[in-house]
Amino acid sequence: MEMKKRISLELRNRSPAEVRELVVDSCRSADGEVEGVTEEFSALEVLSMVNVGLGSLAKLPALPKLRKLEVSDNSISGGLDALAEKCPNLSYLNLSGNHIKELSSLQPLQNLKNLKSLDLYSCGVTAADGYRDAVFRLLPQVVYLDGFDPDDNEVPESNGEFRVRFGPVLLVPCVTRCSVPDEDDEAGPPGDEDEDEDEDEDEEDGSEVGLSYLMKEGIQVSLAVVSSSEDDDALAQGEKRKRDADDEGDDDDDE
Repeated sequence: MEMKKRISLELRNRSPAEVRELVVDSCRSADGEVEGVTEEFSALEVLSMVNVGLGSLAKLPALPKLRKLEVSDNSISGGLDALAEKCPNLSYLNLSGNHIKELSSLQPLQNLKNLKSLDLYSCGVTAADGYRDAVFRLLPQVVYLDGFDPDDNEVPESNGEFRVRFGPVLLVPCVTRCSVPDEDDEAGPPGDEDEDEDEDEDEEDGSEVGLSYLMKEGIQVSLAVVSSSEDDDALAQGEKRKRDADDEGDDDDDE
């Protein structure tokens, strides 16, 4: 899908001025230029355009509040002059995977006084001898180059300002994000209540079955006791009648 159309769909009747973070990764730029992002996105702080076919940033609009720009995996080879003029507050810039081969192509970034973190992974310029030292000399305001400072210390985990990496970890392309959490998310995964109710019902059913079983067994035992008692009484009466008959027979013999 074209970048401009995708941005229009993602706005969903919201005003561009309300958007602070915009991710349009893997969309396509029709002519290799920035499309759909206009000066109306005046509150935009984070912009990610990974793998969209960009060849230039010349048409990037003025975004005075933009702090983080992710344009990795494109075909940008130069023309970075517009960044200082249009994005003066930029502090994080990821140009990894572009066609930047000469150190001189980075010279316009000297005017980005707030630039603290720069990523150039997989760019041709990284193959030059003394590449890191040369970049730090050219851009003294930069604190972290490809995630490390001049002393090869990695960006601290606590410093979220410079640890943001959009392209490699973003699984859903072309999304405008909202920082307001969904109330449904706080309620826990769906189906938990149903499962608990089912478990309670199972426990209750089990109790009823057990009680019925015990009652049934008790009835059977009671019947067995009654039957046994009746049989004993009948047997005793029979033996008594037999003894009486024997006694009468003995009396007749005596006479």
